[in-house]
Amino acid sequence: MNWIVAKIKWIMLVSGVLTCTTIFAAIAPQAALRSTFGATLEGPLAEIVVRNWGALIAIVGAMLIYGAFNPPTRPLVLTAASLSKLTFIGLVLTYGTQYVGHQAGVSIAADLVMVVLFICCLIAVRRDTTPA
Repeated sequence: MNWIVAKIKWIMLVSGVLTCTTIFAAIAPQAALRSTFGATLEGPLAEIVVRNWGALIAIVGAMLIYGAFNPPTRPLVLTAASLSKLTFIGLVLTYGTQYVGHQAGVSIAADLVMVVLFICCLIAVRRDTTPA
């Protein structure tokens, strides 16, 4: 796990940039839904919810980028990003398994890898700072 801690800046940068791609949903909600889930939602409420979803996830990506350059914020950022990604994974696997065959499945796999790396880093850092 020490290699993860040593490379966490780059892991956070790559993860942050990938996570920021959801800004696409804030700009083109219907296209983002088709791309991610292979389906769309209609109406003004869908426009609000999907745009907000895209913006909030992009903010998590921006937090990861910020945390990459600001080590004291990393535990909070990694925890928040992990919880956000685990929520998405849980919701899709609980309510939307039919979407796993679309881009959502790729997103789940990528998010799961990120969460594992983030948690390993948090554990390793905590272990190093805990008095023996």
